[in-house]
Amino acid sequence: QTGQEHLQRASLGMWGHEWRSGGTRDCGVASAGAWCERKSLYPLFPHGRVINAGKSQHNEDQACCEVVFVERRPSLRGRPPSRESSGELDGGRKGFYFHYWALFDGHAGSGAAVMASKRLHLHICEQAGPAESSRVSLTEDDGEVPNDAVPRFHLEKAVSHESLVIGAIENAFKHMDDQIERERSSQRLCGGCCALAAVYLMGKFYVANAGDSRAIIIRNGEIIPMSREFTPETERQRLQFLAFLRPELLGKEFTHLEFPRRIQPKELGRKMLYRDQNMNGWAYKKIEEDDLKFPLIYGEGKKARVMATIGVTRGLGDHDLKVFSSNIHIKPFLSCFPEVRVYDLTQYEHCPDDVLVLGTDGLWDVTNDKEVAGPAGSGLTAELHCAVPPRYTMVAQELVVRSRGVLKERGWRLANDKLGSGDDISVFVIPLGGPGNYT
Repeated sequence: QTGQEHLQRASLGMWGHEWRSGGTRDCGVASAGAWCERKSLYPLFPHGRVINAGKSQHNEDQACCEVVFVERRPSLRGRPPSRESSGELDGGRKGFYFHYWALFDGHAGSGAAVMASKRLHLHICEQAGPAESSRVSLTEDDGEVPNDAVPRFHLEKAVSHESLVIGAIENAFKHMDDQIERERSSQRLCGGCCALAAVYLMGKFYVANAGDSRAIIIRNGEIIPMSREFTPETERQRLQFLAFLRPELLGKEFTHLEFPRRIQPKELGRKMLYRDQNMNGWAYKKIEEDDLKFPLIYGEGKKARVMATIGVTRGLGDHDLKVFSSNIHIKPFLSCFPEVRVYDLTQYEHCPDDVLVLGTDGLWDVTNDKEVAGPAGSGLTAELHCAVPPRYTMVAQELVVRSRGVLKERGWRLANDKLGSGDDISVFVIPLGGPGNYT
């Protein structure tokens, strides 16, 4: 479909069937001691969602939004959770709800992004079961610690409910990556994907990011970053430290040191600026034979690459990714674990034009935070007295159209005549307050 057809379908509210193979049907997944029931979030909450695939034959962006009920089942030891800790609902069902939005920016194919869009929230459901309890236990079965096992000077670290949720989301990303690895051959899953997910649970938003997609909150005109990009430049020291500890991963073709430019053989013995895994600044060193190898991280900005291959350092998939014309695997340098940031909605009063914006890099490559906040604020204010939920979709559509640009003789151009985004663009605009709030 062309980008215009995508935008038309979005304005007609038809995205529920485009993004989810199951449409809006209820479904469940069984897990150890927990049951997950999910329903499509589209008809329940007003939010914007638009994908533009007008510049590529296949759209590698995928998305998902669900409202999920996690029902706690009796443990294997036959001890049901208490009414107080499990949050018993009407009808005797014990558990809790969470709301979920996610964007997946695929690369080298859409396989990993498609699977993650269908399964990540189910892994979160499976991992989130223990987080419902207000009392944190050190062991899953909450058994008593034998007297002879208690150290003389015993200190039990305090574990908050918030950290349990963060841990559940982090673990879910790891399990999702493991599933992609197990099933990549049978399901023909190619490539990998960046993953950006927002979970609303018990008054708080948990925004988890692995990749170069980003999220911001716009509250009363203020811009609050809820993620950061993970690229070869932002994670340089982590990558260099791993290569320093395990030089065999470099395949005798790369060096973990960084130089301002490629070293030429005629420069052996001279002094050149460099930095290693311990340095933020630059210093001089004498050039040796090993320094002639290709640097682990090369380039800058959007052109920076790990082993001259990939421009993101966190995400899902990429288990078969290798350096071109070699047997050097790149996956050891890529992390599937997200950074999770928390925003407490109960600490502030929100109005209908306070929103959380999730976007893939197709948006942020050509649009900065202030430019995103402009259409979000003005668009919502203009529609403030309109009771039609698609006003958030209209804002998301406006952000996509602005970032895509207009087709001219010299290509797709923005309003300032700069090049528009050449990438797939996906945007969620999620209201934080007003008639569609979550309380």
